[in-house]
Amino acid sequence: MSYNEIKTTIDIGNGRHIEISTGKLAKQADGSVVVKQGDTMLLATVVSAQEPKPGADFLPLSVDYQEKYASTGRIPGGFLRREARLSDYEILISRLVDRALRPLFPEDYHADTQVMISLISADKDIMPDALAGLAASAALAVSDIPFNGPISEVRVAKVDGQLVINPLLSELERATLEFIVAGTAQDIVMVEGESKEISEAEMVEAIEFAHQTIKKQVAAQVELSQLAGKTAKREYSHEPSNPELRDQIFAATYDKVYQVAKTASAKHDRSEQFKQIGEEFIQTLGEELDDDTVFLVKKYYHDVQYDAVRNLILNEGIRLDGRDSRTVRPIWSEVDYLPAAHGSAVFTRGETQSLTSVTLGAKDDEQLIDGAFIHGYNRFLLHYNFPAFSTGEVRPNRGPGRREVGHGNLAMRSLKQVLPTGDENPYTIRVVSDILESNGSSSMATVCAGTLALMDAGIKIKAPVSGIAMGLITDEKTGKYAILSDILGDEDHLGDMDFKVTGTEKGIVACQMDLKINGLKWEVLTQALEQAKEARLHILNEMRKTIAEPRADYKPHAPRIVSFSIDKEFIGAVIGPGGKIIQEMQRETGATIAIEEIDGKGVVQVFADNKAAIDDAVRRIKAIAAKPEVGEVYEGKVKSIMPFGAFVEIIPGKDGLLHISEIDWKRFETMDGIFNVGDTVKVKLLDIDKQGKLKLSRKALIPRPEKNEA
Repeated sequence: MSYNEIKTTIDIGNGRHIEISTGKLAKQADGSVVVKQGDTMLLATVVSAQEPKPGADFLPLSVDYQEKYASTGRIPGGFLRREARLSDYEILISRLVDRALRPLFPEDYHADTQVMISLISADKDIMPDALAGLAASAALAVSDIPFNGPISEVRVAKVDGQLVINPLLSELERATLEFIVAGTAQDIVMVEGESKEISEAEMVEAIEFAHQTIKKQVAAQVELSQLAGKTAKREYSHEPSNPELRDQIFAATYDKVYQVAKTASAKHDRSEQFKQIGEEFIQTLGEELDDDTVFLVKKYYHDVQYDAVRNLILNEGIRLDGRDSRTVRPIWSEVDYLPAAHGSAVFTRGETQSLTSVTLGAKDDEQLIDGAFIHGYNRFLLHYNFPAFSTGEVRPNRGPGRREVGHGNLAMRSLKQVLPTGDENPYTIRVVSDILESNGSSSMATVCAGTLALMDAGIKIKAPVSGIAMGLITDEKTGKYAILSDILGDEDHLGDMDFKVTGTEKGIVACQMDLKINGLKWEVLTQALEQAKEARLHILNEMRKTIAEPRADYKPHAPRIVSFSIDKEFIGAVIGPGGKIIQEMQRETGATIAIEEIDGKGVVQVFADNKAAIDDAVRRIKAIAAKPEVGEVYEGKVKSIMPFGAFVEIIPGKDGLLHISEIDWKRFETMDGIFNVGDTVKVKLLDIDKQGKLKLSRKALIPRPEKNEA
């Protein structure tokens, strides 16, 4: 069997190339490609059903990115020793691709569609996440699935002051900004990343720089589809239509919906009024309604709400809750709300509320990251929970979904930038945000609540961080647009942009942007960033009214950590055979002890919630790690008795000989009755010979008697 493999190559600068090929692997998929850079290879496939499921009124798109452990020459951990459910890291990459692809499928295409991306070979310094969007879009490009692409994604970073596309993993440690940017040949559709307090202008510059490479990658996909003869797309008809019914619905409901939108009512009241208008119209159609008509009524009535809300904002500058475009909803916050937590805060902005807690843990509480490409330990965790009651709904609690993972990651990236590092922060920190109410941008409420809770816990963050979600309403016909600060949930759903920006007073630390329109002008993006800065600073000022800086000390009930170093030669002695010594110390003192070799030193952390336990453990460890010093006095324990003297342990693991002649100024003929094993005796270290043997004396601590007394 022969394969007609077709390839195209992209030059991404600095002598680096990306190769896309098709026609060799997974030929029964609607589209499949292999993307390769260095030794990193991704296999992307896409399959879409020929017909939608009955009643489908949306695109059932699933995007899954998975890393094969064999790609890095590793065997998975766990009992089964095989790849299992997607890790949070894989979910985050899946979301990056999904958010770039989804807006570009035709609105009336409703067939089940599945995109699968697998890491099948890995170069340890070439990150696969920056290639996943390119691979997925290329698979669509060589298929007959309708798609208004191609798109591509790249990572842009500023390393040593220079902007770089798809930098090496080793280079990212020196980066001051790092964004994944997705776009078509004409437009940007998605941005996500983090930075070290950069300016708005620097962010726009980085996105523009990334777009230049995106254009090259899109052109390569067009070339590949032409070489493969896959330029024609399948015919489909997934939605019925009835223009007369559409006109009827608009005529009967538009003005009513417009007036409700203008009343500045609360979220649930507004929803009920919208619902009532729709039900009243359905009653005018009679009782005999077929499924197609019901489907179209829902679709067209949604279009009514979409147009009415957007026109109200564009024509009158009035938003659903009555605000103008720049006003942030009322804010109140409180810290130390949970008396037993190590730090806590409540942050409420309008109808969005986060209750956030901080827990301080030891080194043993670090999170093990055991992925195929990335593995190691994580000392800062942020978990975001979005229960159904936060929106007044009933929904089973099945653990965090992809949305929760993504929102938590954005907040984590924001707060990570201001955490103290090294010896300034010995803790493993877990932040948990429970969303109690939601009507717009609960992830940004998490950033604000997380900042407050960290300061309440006494963590010396470099600067407070706040976040804001920006929206956009545009009219392509008239060119009108409105940038909205602090968007509501409905404004997110009905708007053209969801742009979340977090930062300190000095600059931006993270962002996440999703666009639903074509043709976002750079000047509009710049204006949105400047308006976001204004809102962020306003929120920071409101937060400072609650707590302006980290507490001077941790809470009285918070655990304490003492860190110190010992010579690496004593690491084994502290741990003991099979961990016997360290386990005994932990059991007897109640402290948690961690020890590891770093830079040729044994770094010890002692963790406990009371000072006495820490002091006891530190004393024991230092005694084990102490080096005997000639001239020092020790309180030792008799370990064994010999005819010529006694062996005394002056520090754990270090015995010395107390010769019979050094016990007292008096002369002893035998050792009988002088000491018992286990007795405590104070001795002075006289000498350490070349073999390391210790010579002890008790006599040296006793005043010499006068001659007549001798």
